[in-house]
Amino acid sequence: MVKKTRNKKDNILKKPINFLADWRPLPLYELMSYILMYASVPMLAYGIQTYDLEIVRIIILTILTMYSGFFAALIWNDITDVDIDAVAHPDRPVPAGTISKKKFFAVALVFSAMTFIFAILVSVWCLVLVGVTALFVAFHNKFLKKIIKIPAYSEIFTPVQWLTVAIFGFLAIWTVLPQSMSLIFELPLFGTISTGGMEIQNMILLVLFTYFADNAHDIPEGIHDMEGDRKLGVKTYATSFGEKNAAKISFCMFFISGILGILLFIRTILSPIFLIPFLVLWAYILNNSYTLAKADKEDMKKMGKIVGRKGFNYLLMSYNLIFLDVLLQLINHHFNII
Repeated sequence: MVKKTRNKKDNILKKPINFLADWRPLPLYELMSYILMYASVPMLAYGIQTYDLEIVRIIILTILTMYSGFFAALIWNDITDVDIDAVAHPDRPVPAGTISKKKFFAVALVFSAMTFIFAILVSVWCLVLVGVTALFVAFHNKFLKKIIKIPAYSEIFTPVQWLTVAIFGFLAIWTVLPQSMSLIFELPLFGTISTGGMEIQNMILLVLFTYFADNAHDIPEGIHDMEGDRKLGVKTYATSFGEKNAAKISFCMFFISGILGILLFIRTILSPIFLIPFLVLWAYILNNSYTLAKADKEDMKKMGKIVGRKGFNYLLMSYNLIFLDVLLQLINHHFNII
């Protein structure tokens, strides 16, 4: 048994890509959807106009930055949450003994370094954004969520890393290919941010949508992980207010996210190509969330994991719809189809 475990650890070090696939066996549609998600924000911020090599470069670097940051965040989360995962997710690599925290730490450093390198290739401001986010998420996961006793503190701030997706794409455009010069902020060594009031409002709308949609899906997962969180004193909506109230809060957040999605359609370049399927997605997740809120406490833990997964798909697919909408409008713009 010891020999078998040692061979498995050796394979992890020799075949990191295979290890990542086994570590979190994410479905192919999800892995592809992240690419569309990360590309969608700079495309939305840039608008419908002719693309050149510079905007393509920005989109590619945004995808690389966000994707490496995604893996870095997941790995750091597994390292800092090993005591929680020992109860809620004992099959994950560190609590299962598949890989040591020290070796996992080295993998996390590699992905973090990639994130910073890709970010600075966009702009210094983008590097500052991912750097500040990384520091906050690290302290939040390692210390703050276990020691701060504010009700639901952990889940209130969990969406921060996903908010970076919404901010980064806009910031990349504002610092490299600004579309408006009505507001200019400049610092020596950091460079210039050039944007306008409308662009800032659009970014805030996308940030708020992301916050409520991500938090809404985190809460049902917190119901599923309630036992482990409660033992370690982690303040989630479920441990702070109970499963029933947490499920109701999640439903309200899904509802608010839908209103924000509609406002995003009204205020930006998005068309009915985005709106119609988005409304279908919104109705679907509201129905699932309502079912969870009406379920018995005995069924909530099992349902929480399922609804949480569907809620994350709602967030992911909403971004994918933004990408699809902007892409189709770009194709029409270039080829005058309609």
